Amino acid sequence: MTAIREVMTERLVTVEPATSVAAAVTVMGIQGVGAVLVMDKTRLEGIFTERDLVRAFSHDIGASGEPVAQWMTKNPITVGPETPVEQALERMLAGNFRHLPVMEGERVVGVVSIRDLSRATLHE
Repeated sequence: MTAIREVMTERLVTVEPATSVAAAVTVMGIQGVGAVLVMDKTRLEGIFTERDLVRAFSHDIGASGEPVAQWMTKNPITVGPETPVEQALERMLAGNFRHLPVMEGERVVGVVSIRDLSRATLHE
């Protein structure tokens, strides 16, 4: 059984809670990712995804200048590095989301996407 550690990315793309939505989206575009972790120093505050962006603009066309903390998903569900891929995939499908921060204790050690999990599942 494959563990999350084997398929996650350790490259963390982060922004601070006060970062504007526009700046967060710019980071996402430059880094080629669909989500950024919102961090207050080393503490995970939330995750801001493409879906959060759509939600922000559907409620407020001027959201681009607002802090990402206003639109992020707060206290996101996380998994540990030893979590089986199948279990993480089930959580993502049940919650209808595509990115999971990977935590080791209180420290973020990676991120896994539904694409990563789908590939791992196909290879098993």
